[in-house]
Amino acid sequence: MQFCDACGSLMHTDRDTDEMVCSSCDQRTERDDDRAEAFISTDEQTFDDVIETEEGAADEGLPSTEVICDDCGHDRAWYTIKQTGSADEPPTRFFKCQECGKRWRGYS
Repeated sequence: MQFCDACGSLMHTDRDTDEMVCSSCDQRTERDDDRAEAFISTDEQTFDDVIETEEGAADEGLPSTEVICDDCGHDRAWYTIKQTGSADEPPTRFFKCQECGKRWRGYS
């Protein structure tokens, strides 16, 4: 990455002029070809390694466990653990049913 000497913002390559251009103040500098070869332009990057999920399915990457949902009876739910009380109290587990989406808390 190359940062602007004037304002410190990230610079990018202007393909038309082959110069480095500041994202904020538009300052331009000569492109150093040795250094520029190490840069990766986001225009050329692919998203092959991105995991596609349905909209609203942000919980799919969370760990899951075997627990029964009171609403639908499904036996799998995603969970997160958060410290909701003081440090000497056990953490709270928040569950979301993988079938119906119901949310509930579990206390240790």
